[in-house]
Amino acid sequence: MISFRLNGQPKQVDVPGDTPVLWVLRDTLGMTGTKFGCGIAVCGACTVHVDGQQRRACVTPIESIAGQQLTTIEAIDDDRVGKAVQDAWIKHDVVQCGYCQSGQIMAAVALLKARRRPTDAEIDSAMSANLCRCGTYVRVHAAVKDAAKALG
Repeated sequence: MISFRLNGQPKQVDVPGDTPVLWVLRDTLGMTGTKFGCGIAVCGACTVHVDGQQRRACVTPIESIAGQQLTTIEAIDDDRVGKAVQDAWIKHDVVQCGYCQSGQIMAAVALLKARRRPTDAEIDSAMSANLCRCGTYVRVHAAVKDAAKALG
C-alpha cells in the first residue's frame, strides 16, 4: 500500500510502486482531469503539484510521492491562486479544444505561487513547457498576467 494525501484527503492505493501517478489518478482513482498527452514529460498535459511543486504525472512513480500532498486540477479552485487563474482563464476565453488546459492551469498556478508579479519573460519561460495544439499562447499569457494582477 502506498499512502499519500490527494487534494487534502488521505489516500491509499495498492498498485506497483513504479506505476506512474497519472495512471493511478485516472485508472485506479477515476480522476480524469489530469490528461495523458505524450507519456514522456514534454507536453505538460499531465502536470500536477506534489508538495506544491510541479511534476509530470506521466513519469512520476507513485512510490516517489508516498507521504506527500498531491494536488490535481480537481481541487485547484479551492486555492486562492488557483481560483484567480481559473477566473482569468474564463475571462480571456483561453480554452479552445481544452485538452492541455488542466496542465496549463497547474503550471500557471505554480508560477504565481513562486512569483506573484512575474515579468513577461518569466511567464513565457514558465509556460513554454506546456504545449497547446490550438495555439492559445497569447491568451494564456494574458490570463496569467490578469491573474497576477487580481492577486495583487
